[in-house]
Amino acid sequence: MATVQFGKETSKRGEFVRQANRFTDRITADGSSGWQAAPGKYRLVVSLACPWAHRAVIVRGLLGLEDAISLAVVDPVRDEKGWRFTLDENDRDPVLDIEYLSEAYLRADPTFEGRVTVPSIVDVESGNVVTNDYPQITLDLSTEWREFHRPGAPDLYPEALRQEIDEVIEPIFQNVNNGVYRCGFASSQEAYEDAYDALFAELDRLSARLSNQRYLVGDKITEADIRLFTTLVRFDAVYHGHFKCNREKLAEMPVLWAYARDLFQTPGFGDTVDFDHIKRHYYYTHDAINPTRIVPKGPDLSRWHTPHGRG
Repeated sequence: MATVQFGKETSKRGEFVRQANRFTDRITADGSSGWQAAPGKYRLVVSLACPWAHRAVIVRGLLGLEDAISLAVVDPVRDEKGWRFTLDENDRDPVLDIEYLSEAYLRADPTFEGRVTVPSIVDVESGNVVTNDYPQITLDLSTEWREFHRPGAPDLYPEALRQEIDEVIEPIFQNVNNGVYRCGFASSQEAYEDAYDALFAELDRLSARLSNQRYLVGDKITEADIRLFTTLVRFDAVYHGHFKCNREKLAEMPVLWAYARDLFQTPGFGDTVDFDHIKRHYYYTHDAINPTRIVPKGPDLSRWHTPHGRG
């Protein structure tokens, strides 16, 4: 049994429960899934504030899929009807011709009553959501869209390393990516402290791993690094204070701070980060946690450009 707390579901023990992804169709190279990878057929809808959507933005850019899959960016502040296209002229997405992402959800499933989430991939012709399955979206961009990758694009999910990548990203998801939310949206002290302990235990394990190697798996950037980066880059700006993840700041964890700066300074990473969207979304949208809706000025973002020493 779950109850609603802060607009999210929590267990009876007060633990945050993440909503299951409603649309889980896959877009495949051969179209055997019912949806075939093809340039111009799909639109990726993201919030630059959202770490789950941020992954898809990074992967799309690194693989050179910008011309194959168009990008829609929603307003960082969600209102009572969900994600809005207020950054576009006339407050409508120019390709999908909708004001809210929820319209595409309801076209695909008129009975849908859950929370509308990003990233979502929408079929341009029908206006229906194909998938909001964020873990699979980036893997499929790497594996099912190969025909449309730019020449020399990195292999972010190399077959020989997939088992190790999968093993590394599972505890990252449970304890870090989702762990910060489990801290921030916990509705009991016990649930919060359990999530807090698991978060920092995993960060300590990752710090130990990265003290001896530049990237999480192998000697090149992989899906695992992208998944960790999008949480780390938001840590000091949002999660440390807003979500009470305050044992220490990322900038006070030497290995992880250098690793995060290394990625930030890599083309395709830092240039996709929008700290204004990130801070406005969390501090303004989560009014049960931050009822004043005051958005902090800090931290000093210039530190992301300092030398990282991880050549």
